[in-house]
Amino acid sequence: MTPPLQTPAPLLRATGLQKTYSQASLWSGKSRSFRALDGINLELARGSCTALIGSSGSGKSTLAMCLARLDEPDSGEIWFDGMDLSRLGEKKLRAVRPRIQVIFQDASGSLNPGFTAAELVEEPLLVQEIGSPSERKHRASEVLESLGIPRGRHACRPHEFSGGQRRRIGLARALVLKPSLMILDEVFSGLDLTTSSQILQHLLNLRAQQDLTLLFISHDLTLLAAAVDSVFVMQAGRIVEQGSPGNLAADPQHPHTRALFSAHEELSRTMAKGAAR
Repeated sequence: MTPPLQTPAPLLRATGLQKTYSQASLWSGKSRSFRALDGINLELARGSCTALIGSSGSGKSTLAMCLARLDEPDSGEIWFDGMDLSRLGEKKLRAVRPRIQVIFQDASGSLNPGFTAAELVEEPLLVQEIGSPSERKHRASEVLESLGIPRGRHACRPHEFSGGQRRRIGLARALVLKPSLMILDEVFSGLDLTTSSQILQHLLNLRAQQDLTLLFISHDLTLLAAAVDSVFVMQAGRIVEQGSPGNLAADPQHPHTRALFSAHEELSRTMAKGAAR
C-alpha cells in the first residue's frame, strides 16, 4: 500500500494570536482597551506568495509586527521553520531575525541621511556580522544594481534619490540579508504603477530563484491580484475569509470581502479606461 503523501510543514504558522492596546482618553484620563488582534490563525507555505488585505485599522500592521516579533502578542504561538518564536530568547531570536524581514510603507524615511546608498545596504550585514568588508561591499552593490540603482550612484545619499529609488534602497537593505520570509506592508503605496510593477516583478523573480516566501499587506488587490496564490481578508482584528483571488472574486462569502473586491474591480476598470485614452 502506497503511503499517503505528506504535506510539507508551513514556513510560518500563527495560532490564536491576541493583542490588545490601551489608550488613555485626553478628556477623562480614563483608558480604554482596543483589541487589534482577536484570535488570528494563519499559515504561510514555503515559497508562497500571499496577500493580507483589509481596510485601515483592521489590524494588518499589528499582525506584521507580531509575526516578526517586533511587537509581542498577548497570547498565541508563532512557529517559524520549526522554531517557536514566541519562546525564543533575545540571543536566539537575533540569529533568526535576518531570515524574517519586514518592509513598512515609509521604509525610505528611516534611511540615515548621512549614509551613502552602499553604506545603507551594507549596514544590516555589518550589524549581523556577516562577511568581510569586501564581501559586504560586493553584496550591497550587487543587490542595489539588481533593483535598478546603477553603480555610479551607490555613493549618493538619500536626498539625491527620488521617492521610488529610496523605496528600492529600503528594499535592498532587507534583501541583502537573503531572508526566507519578507513581509511587505503597503510597500507600493505612493509609487507609480511602473515602479510598483518593476519592484513586484523583481520580488517574484527572487521568489522563484531563492524559494522566498512573500506576504504582501495591502488595502486592495489592484496590483497583486494576478501575482498572489492566496488571500487572507482581515477585519476588526480577525481573519474573516481566505482563498485564492479567483475564488474570492467569484464567490465572496463575507460582506467585507465583497466590499474590498468591489472596490478593486471599480479601480481596475477606471485604470483600464485611463490606459485606453
